[in-house]
Amino acid sequence: MRGVRAPDTEGAGGCSGAGTPESHPRITAVGTALPPHSYTQHELLEIFGIEEPRIRSVFLNSAIDRRHLTLPPKSPSGGMVQETQGDLLRRHVDSGLSMGASAIRTCLKRAGADVSDVRYLCCVSSTGFITPGFSALLIKEMGIPTATSRLDVVGMGCNAGLNALGAVAGWSGARPGALALMVCIEACSAAYVFDGTMRTSVVNSLFGDGAAAVAVQAGAEPAGGGTAGDGARGGAPALLGFASETVPEASDAMRYDWDETHGRFSFSLDPDIPYVVGAHAADPVRRLLADAGLRRSDIAHWIVHSGGKKVIDALRVNLRLTRHDLRHTTGVLRDCGNLSSGSFLFSYERLLAEGAAVPGDHGVLMTMGPGSTIETALLRW
Repeated sequence: MRGVRAPDTEGAGGCSGAGTPESHPRITAVGTALPPHSYTQHELLEIFGIEEPRIRSVFLNSAIDRRHLTLPPKSPSGGMVQETQGDLLRRHVDSGLSMGASAIRTCLKRAGADVSDVRYLCCVSSTGFITPGFSALLIKEMGIPTATSRLDVVGMGCNAGLNALGAVAGWSGARPGALALMVCIEACSAAYVFDGTMRTSVVNSLFGDGAAAVAVQAGAEPAGGGTAGDGARGGAPALLGFASETVPEASDAMRYDWDETHGRFSFSLDPDIPYVVGAHAADPVRRLLADAGLRRSDIAHWIVHSGGKKVIDALRVNLRLTRHDLRHTTGVLRDCGNLSSGSFLFSYERLLAEGAAVPGDHGVLMTMGPGSTIETALLRW
């Protein structure tokens, strides 16, 4: 088998396709967390006070049944409290720390490891900007060793989980036996704007809150005997390589920037996003598989970001995938909405729980987000 291109990350040694399977970084465990309160789309329409038929249709035709959110308290008049950017940022931190710590604890338990074993911590978030970042806050909150190396990936969007996983895999590959963690923390409800317009309503109809963590380790035997999650028959899959595609002409299609009208940050999603993603999705997949000497038919599992119904449909058509191939992607969208950077890990967790992955299987991880960009990674169980 020819070597797979290493991730385009400084210091990302040890993640090329060359070498024995034991030399590759492996995903040894995964853990996820959601806020305690969840709402159906019908309930959210009532909470948000939405009566406009076109906007109600967006909510009710989203292929989403329920989302977990941390919503602001009601005002004395019964409506939504109008929060300042400071209020939203505090909610981002408080909810994010709670979800992130919970996801890490689940991940470490499944890996058979302890917080004292962690040597590298990468935190991903696109729904708030804080300094120090979540990595330093979680080290303090959880008692992770203070000598732990850390990285905060902020503001990259829904594709950021795979961008960060490339950096984590590179660190891990250069340090066999050392335990690295990546955690995606997205409190999307702390970035909502409620103004009744179609632009903000599309965002409010789609995103949910959640966190997802993965443990990555290189070496023949992961410390602690991790199995990549409960029910995983195939053990800990190796990360063989990464491939990316950026579409510069669609750089404004997905944005999270300052909204002067409302005095806060807000999301903006172009209606053409599904077509942009669909039209370019095959390019990184083709390079990813060609570098590994694989064909499309060699891929047993597709773990894809739950970007939205139209995005998933566009990927299914352009990549010639079946509904069964994307069953976990659509399942996560249905039950949780779009969880931004951690969505694909929720799908990965469901695949493991299903017990469908067996030794020798190959899988493709795929995320997409602002840039516009498409990120992919190749797994082998």
